[in-house]
Amino acid sequence: MSEVVTYREKIAVAIAILYRDGKFLMQLRDNIPTILYPGYWALFGGHIEPGETPEIAVGREILEEIGYNLPSTFAFFGCYPDEKVIRHVFYAPLEVEFSQLVLNEGWDMDLLTPEEIDQGIFYSQNAQEERPLGPVHQKILQDFIRNSQLLTPNS
Repeated sequence: MSEVVTYREKIAVAIAILYRDGKFLMQLRDNIPTILYPGYWALFGGHIEPGETPEIAVGREILEEIGYNLPSTFAFFGCYPDEKVIRHVFYAPLEVEFSQLVLNEGWDMDLLTPEEIDQGIFYSQNAQEERPLGPVHQKILQDFIRNSQLLTPNS
């Protein structure tokens, strides 16, 4: 486990790459102008609270946002810092059917194929329109797909 994350000026978040049958779970963020990537497809996760490790935060956020308990096999993928945010990225298989997830935060959710991720835009049933992928989230997924030995045709 890592140490408690504290940064002076940057926001620390923990996000999860959740995959099933060669597809990746993404959240269409609420279209609220004051949030980062409003109305964009992104990975599930959120802020690391004071005193939390990234591992604890990602588990809490995923449970809050979609009612899913991460499996004990979840693992760290990497860190993606930019000028404002440090993203601690974890990955795990989605071990329940998509229909068992409950969207508690966000506008929509769906499972995207690697080809759809590469396109950078995806249709939302709830929004009734195509919406863009957050560029950093798209890059994280592309890096994961390119570097992952976990993804086989049957995973």
